[in-house]
Amino acid sequence: MPDLTSMRNIGAEMARKLAAVGIRTPEELKEAGAKGAFFRLKTLYPSVCLVHLYALEGAVRGVEFNALSPEDKADLKEFSGALKGKGGSPR
Repeated sequence: MPDLTSMRNIGAEMARKLAAVGIRTPEELKEAGAKGAFFRLKTLYPSVCLVHLYALEGAVRGVEFNALSPEDKADLKEFSGALKGKGGSPR
């Protein structure tokens, strides 16, 4: 079974944190989605930041996080901000 670190943008530390919130395989990450996984991470690790969310989205899509479109990044930024209580609503 593939390891999370086989996915783009996912290193050993991110894989460890994801495992701590119950996401242990690429399939589980894809099922949770980037936003769902980030929400779970944010609950246990409040210091995870927007770049982590970009990395998760890139991993789910199979692309480098810096290849995400400006529109996708804006959507993810809005989601992250909503989790911090800075407007918007989690989707």
